[in-house]
Amino acid sequence: MSSPSQRLGAEFIGTAFLLAAVVGSGIMGEALAGGNVAVALLANTIATGAILVVLITMLGPVSGAHFNPAVTLAFLLRGEIGAGEAVRFVLSQVVGGIVGVWAAHLMFADDLIQFSTTARTGGAQWFSEWVACFGLVFTILATLTVRPAAVPMGVGLYITSAYWFTASTSFANPAVTIARGLSDTFAGIRPADVPLFILMQLIGAACAVYVARWLFAGRVETTS
Repeated sequence: MSSPSQRLGAEFIGTAFLLAAVVGSGIMGEALAGGNVAVALLANTIATGAILVVLITMLGPVSGAHFNPAVTLAFLLRGEIGAGEAVRFVLSQVVGGIVGVWAAHLMFADDLIQFSTTARTGGAQWFSEWVACFGLVFTILATLTVRPAAVPMGVGLYITSAYWFTASTSFANPAVTIARGLSDTFAGIRPADVPLFILMQLIGAACAVYVARWLFAGRVETTS
């Protein structure tokens, strides 16, 4: 059984590495793609999906590997985490995400403190974030019910896919969204656009909790 500090440490470290991968691979991809945005996005996608599999596999036994306030909200709604710990998880995730962005900036000799100028707004983008976060949380809850050992791969593959089938490129994570607002790079989002992204993500997560509860009602969760 992990201690509270170990759980918070896992959330901090995991979210930091996730953002370092998202932002760092975006910088690298854009630098090497020669102006081809599709190639840059593909590089960004592969790195993000891969690091999620690794992080969830190694840190899941410590904290549950949320790395995402929307996921923490889902488990709060399910009664599997208390309100106090949920707040501490979210703080660890947000701070970890910002540190991860700063690490990416330092690795690529970029300015440490930045604010994105990339506009990501409009109904299509907002709906995309609802879809992205609904799908992510539903993937987690459904896979936990039918095959818990497959959660790391399921999440990594879902995000890899959602980068391409959503107009927003599937942020699906309030901590990621906040942190990406602090990076004026390929992965950035203008800070003014952050609040509505987060609102739609949280609504999507809550909807996924109740749909999963209905769909899998009466089913006993497996242990393998």
